[in-house]
Amino acid sequence: MTFKGLTPIVYGGREVWPLVEGGKGVSATNHASSGAWAAAGGIGTVSAVNADSYDAEGKIIPQIYKAMTRRERHEELIRYGIDGAVEQVKRAYDIASGKGAININVLWEMGGAQQILEGVLERAKGLVTGVTCGAGMPYKLSEIAARFGVYYLPIVSSARAFRALWKRAYSKVPEWLGAVVYEDPWLAGGHNGLSNAEDPLKPEDPYPRVKALRETMRAEGVSEEVPIVMAGGVWFLREWENWIDNPELGKIAFQYGTRPLLTQESPIPQAWKDHLRTLEPGDVLLHRFSPTGFYSSAVRNPFLRMLEARSERQVPYSKVQAGEHTVQLDVGVRGKNFWVAPRDLERARNWAAQGFTEGLRTPDDTIVFVSPEERGTIQQDQKDCMGCLSHCGFSSWKDHDDYTTGRLADPRSFCIQKTLQDIAHGGDVDQNLMFAGHAAYRFKQDPFYSNNFTPTVKELVDRILTGD
Repeated sequence: MTFKGLTPIVYGGREVWPLVEGGKGVSATNHASSGAWAAAGGIGTVSAVNADSYDAEGKIIPQIYKAMTRRERHEELIRYGIDGAVEQVKRAYDIASGKGAININVLWEMGGAQQILEGVLERAKGLVTGVTCGAGMPYKLSEIAARFGVYYLPIVSSARAFRALWKRAYSKVPEWLGAVVYEDPWLAGGHNGLSNAEDPLKPEDPYPRVKALRETMRAEGVSEEVPIVMAGGVWFLREWENWIDNPELGKIAFQYGTRPLLTQESPIPQAWKDHLRTLEPGDVLLHRFSPTGFYSSAVRNPFLRMLEARSERQVPYSKVQAGEHTVQLDVGVRGKNFWVAPRDLERARNWAAQGFTEGLRTPDDTIVFVSPEERGTIQQDQKDCMGCLSHCGFSSWKDHDDYTTGRLADPRSFCIQKTLQDIAHGGDVDQNLMFAGHAAYRFKQDPFYSNNFTPTVKELVDRILTGD
């Protein structure tokens, strides 16, 4: 029995359920999960972010970087990215067997995003129905999609962001606008589009924000046939009953990022799946440690707590004696030109006594205190940078012009490529970044998952369609 009011939409020339699989970053959404989602009649999403390739025996090829320079490693990364995504799309398309639709997801802020997107669409012609894209302002998305004859689905967190994209670029190719994804910045997992005007600690109700988005779309003349996809915090459709068939909101679809993590086809390791069942409300943290500079939401595990503690061990300094900076720092740094407040000198000496003996400068004129082991890891990771972002706060890499952001590398952040590859391929779930939406605690509460039950994607989609 299908939940009342929920009807198929026409997408890519065929009827599909208005249920979209969220395209989760590095190897957390692949051909198996997205192909199965499409086969169940929805829109599956292959993540085209450093996707896995396979050898002749079907084993995952580890992404090892052999080049000496960051620029050369960046070229390797682009090749890996295109090869992997094309492989994933082809396999997903075969699994879907003509049902549903296959989208790909790219982050505009990933290194070489445009080259990777064009490379994948060139080599996977006829297999991809649409491209979802967020993390930044992807102005060029519409032009690229139109060139390859696929839909584009921008991910935005406000009506204002959509208006800017529309006026600058999308109004020129309205016919390829497949949907607009509203990703709630307080509820969604992964990177979030919180603006400086919004308070990370004060979530806003998504309904007025989505209503404002539809009003903006109408004011700009966008067709009523273009759905808005609600992403972030969606669990039971029955909780969204007043969104379905609502003339204020127009056509609505729903995106599921967190729930498909716990399916048989989900490619994430078993330890990650097991951990999802244990989460309580509040266990997912909206934080700013990502080297992208964006807010992001992940499980508050020992890895995140380590970053929180590291950031608490920092003091402001100046290069000359000025204001309250009246004493010289005598721990953690080489040289005498680090002036701090007397109370901060005491704090720094205490940290040094606890083993945090190394002071590292940050781009905000502070010094953060770490252990010798941490310092070694940070510096090695910065040295190994392969340019996976268009701008990286952690390594100061930039993927164009002079290949540097011009800012000091930030030791309070981390190598996101290293940790996401590690957790997706069996690394310690406590010592890596584990992205999840804020509703992940519901795995523990939802009777569907009791007695360790793990559904297939088809069973999950069927369950969602009932309203549960």
